[in-house]
Amino acid sequence: MNIFGWKSTGRGLLRPGKMRVQQDRLSGVRTIGMAALGEWPRSYVAQVRELYLANANANANAIAQRAVGLVADGVASAPLLPCAAEALGLIRARTAGQALLETVATHLLLHGNAYVEILPGADGRPVELFALRPERVAIEADSRGWPVAYVYRVAGVTSRLPVEQVIHLRAAHPLDDHYGLGAMAAAAGAMAIHNAATRWNKALLDNAARPSGALVYEAGEAGTLTTEQYARLKEELLTSYQGAGNAGRPMLLEGGLSWQAMALTPAEMDFAGLKEAAAREIALAFGVPPVLLGLPGDATYANYREANRALWTQGILPLAHKLLDALAQGLRPWFDGLEFAVDLNSLSALSEDRERLWAQVGSADFLTAEEKRELLGLT
Repeated sequence: MNIFGWKSTGRGLLRPGKMRVQQDRLSGVRTIGMAALGEWPRSYVAQVRELYLANANANANAIAQRAVGLVADGVASAPLLPCAAEALGLIRARTAGQALLETVATHLLLHGNAYVEILPGADGRPVELFALRPERVAIEADSRGWPVAYVYRVAGVTSRLPVEQVIHLRAAHPLDDHYGLGAMAAAAGAMAIHNAATRWNKALLDNAARPSGALVYEAGEAGTLTTEQYARLKEELLTSYQGAGNAGRPMLLEGGLSWQAMALTPAEMDFAGLKEAAAREIALAFGVPPVLLGLPGDATYANYREANRALWTQGILPLAHKLLDALAQGLRPWFDGLEFAVDLNSLSALSEDRERLWAQVGSADFLTAEEKRELLGLT
């Protein structure tokens, strides 16, 4: 079966050639544009593990996770207009615990690509939709560069899926004909800075929320410390005064020793502002207003209300329309004329816009009742 029918009608020969898929795509490691990116990882898998998720060597990035969660949860929870019940059930159902719309939205935001496999039943009709991990998928192209299959690799097992069985969604990439560009690529630097600032804060708290001081030894007539004295003093500092558990513990110093505390310089204190700037850049990359993430500076009720409206109109709804249109197009061979659409009249975030529209249409005396109903989408 061919979803779009362009090969059968001969139009495939009229299409322009695409750049052939590079062989390194099949490795599942996707690099980001430039050859050197500083100290943060280059591949998608490493970025997710070291910058987005929590592991033994890194802490999870709360700003990025919350930003992605706001958009993905909004897409998944958006009410839909009535349509074919069977098709609506496919995109609302959970497969192996996976929520389709939430998973696809997350993949698109982070990776820039989302692949939805259509699982057929005994009669050939779709019975399940499952989102494939995008870093495991590679595109197999024909001689002109157009996709003919998708190669899915996991745990040493390779599956070749025909194009008719996979719905591919991708974010725009100006230099790639096959793969999209995710927001993770733009946010990687800011996420690395934010994580580093978090680790700095943790280390500072472990040291009684201040930098280390110095033991100053005034030799006088006693001369310098002997090797045994130096070793004993170092051991006492490690066991009795270092770490959060010993914070604030008074020191007992022998003759000739004095404690000199060290303060942070203004330049060293810049890390606080740097962390906030990095958090705002992360929010910007994922299209979430910073006020919705609890960042200081503009947290008022009016700003929060407008920010929530902007999130829906500029972030969630465009992404939802993109996902729903692609899913509807992929399922139309089995559901003629299928259309998925968000029910805007049921969104509480747009209630003020809806009230304004109803007031404007209601006051238009030159319109008939039927024309007003049509403008409001009630026909």
